[in-house]
Amino acid sequence: MTMPTRHLGANGPAVGAIGLGCMGMSEFYGATDEAESLATLARGLELGVDHIDTADIYGFGANEELVGKFARGRRGKLVIATKFGIVRKQNSYDRRIDNTPAYMRTALDESLQRLGTDYVDLYYIHRRDDATQIEEIIAALGDEIRKGRIRAIGLSEVSPATLKRAQAVHPIAAVQSELSLWSREPLAEMLPLCAATGTSFVPYSPLGRGFLTGAIVSADSLGANDFRRANPRFQGENLERNQAIVDATRKIAAAKTCTPAQLALAWVLAKGPHVLPIPGTKRRKYLEENAAAAQIVLTPDEVAALEANLPPAAGDRYTQEGFKGIDSEA
Repeated sequence: MTMPTRHLGANGPAVGAIGLGCMGMSEFYGATDEAESLATLARGLELGVDHIDTADIYGFGANEELVGKFARGRRGKLVIATKFGIVRKQNSYDRRIDNTPAYMRTALDESLQRLGTDYVDLYYIHRRDDATQIEEIIAALGDEIRKGRIRAIGLSEVSPATLKRAQAVHPIAAVQSELSLWSREPLAEMLPLCAATGTSFVPYSPLGRGFLTGAIVSADSLGANDFRRANPRFQGENLERNQAIVDATRKIAAAKTCTPAQLALAWVLAKGPHVLPIPGTKRRKYLEENAAAAQIVLTPDEVAALEANLPPAAGDRYTQEGFKGIDSEA
């Protein structure tokens, strides 16, 4: 079946309704396999998954290099998003946030080199640094659009107030935040605001970092270097309580004759035509399952019933370190 498309930004390109988050191909979710990752990217393009999301900190640049390797000879077929603003210590999760125009220009130079391209389709401020006024960095990003080095501006994990301030300086094509059946905070204000301003909303982790697939029943099943081991929602009593979300999702998915993952993605897509989820995977079989979710249509009654039967998630989304630069919950 043909992948339905949605516009990335009010005046942006049409892309597959479901995109691909590439973070796990290089870091965070256990062992990596470059050959399988490249095959997954290729299979995605065959299925219409042409919105590719990466960032300069994923694998300390290795993820952008991987995407750049895949993009050779295919650049015009891909819409590539990357990000700047998080500065990590080598071989560590620890970070600081830098939104200064000088840092942005250096980060963009390096991202373009790793990606092997002379422009980025969508360039996100990955996290907010309050020391730099949002108006200052948005103006600097607008200069990069005029230079042709980026084609659109995105914001990640920001508050509605920050989006409004940024929009007053330059159109914002996309806001990226976590949204899933166990992270529904953006529904109240951010999604309606994005719809009103012509801004796409790009949910990352729409499968709850893999938890909503039903495949994770214990933190012990995760690899030793899997960052979810330290995530509050995957620990102890929180994990046990969150199984109720998976159990309810599994029952409803069975009635809909789809997998829990597909139901979770269909719910996200049902939140509006301006919503473009980017589930992450590094394997072809999961990408195929995710892509097929674009064909599942939930009625308003089904959406309401699904939400009514799911308890809120237990545990914070991030550790204290991970919350640095997030103002979406301010």
